[in-house]
Amino acid sequence: MFVNQHWRLAGATCAALLTAGLAGGCSDLGRTAVGPVDHLTSGDRVIQVNNPVVTGCHRFAPTGARAVENGTLVDLIAYPTLNCSGANADYIATTLTDTISAGNPPWRSYRFVH
Repeated sequence: MFVNQHWRLAGATCAALLTAGLAGGCSDLGRTAVGPVDHLTSGDRVIQVNNPVVTGCHRFAPTGARAVENGTLVDLIAYPTLNCSGANADYIATTLTDTISAGNPPWRSYRFVH
């Protein structure tokens, strides 16, 4: 009987650890880049997004961004495309600002480096 109880306790412990491990593995699904991402549109309008999620591709205003201030705690990459892909991307580290160079298209999307 003692052996039977031991195996039940071991099984319960393993199940608890497995559940905790799976929950921990999914815990960053809603994680945010704490702080604001500000961008200046081609019409000189400032748009601020606070605490965006770190996953996925985010879009700037429809006219794009000609300047970006990354006030979050996570570095980001800005792209001239709508889907966070392609060449001419710019890396904007946490707490830094960047502007597009003359003759280049505005940034249309961004994603976080995590």
